[in-house]
Amino acid sequence: MRSFKGADIDTDHYLVIAKVRKRLAVGKQVAQRFERQRFNLRKLNEPQVKEQYQTEITNGFAALENLNDDEDLNRTWENIKENIQTSAKRRVGLHKLKQNKPWFDEEWLGFLHQRKRNKMQWMQDPSQNNVNTSILNNVRPEVSRHFRDKRKHI
Repeated sequence: MRSFKGADIDTDHYLVIAKVRKRLAVGKQVAQRFERQRFNLRKLNEPQVKEQYQTEITNGFAALENLNDDEDLNRTWENIKENIQTSAKRRVGLHKLKQNKPWFDEEWLGFLHQRKRNKMQWMQDPSQNNVNTSILNNVRPEVSRHFRDKRKHI
């Protein structure tokens, strides 16, 4: 365990770091990473899109019925899955992920530097401790209030 006095965590306490050793199951993580296509299912609420999708799926299954029954079960499943996915891509479309707005800008960085500067003065100069404490106590709520207000508008 080790403590760091310079860590800026907006408190008068010091950051304590400890080393923890843990084994991770690698096999499970790799299996969970595959990316699935997400379809925009809200489009199916539109009657025209819903009808087009249904007819395309029906036509695809009719074409699959004409195939040989001797085929492998896995190959048949792959054909069905491919039919559903291509029909959904064509008629419904893929779901677009929402882009996050940038939340950290230069104004926030200025407030952080101001708070950090005041905290360093408070820690380094014990003779001026009362003055530095009052400055730090005024700056910290101001910075927190600014962050809170800015986060509400994001």
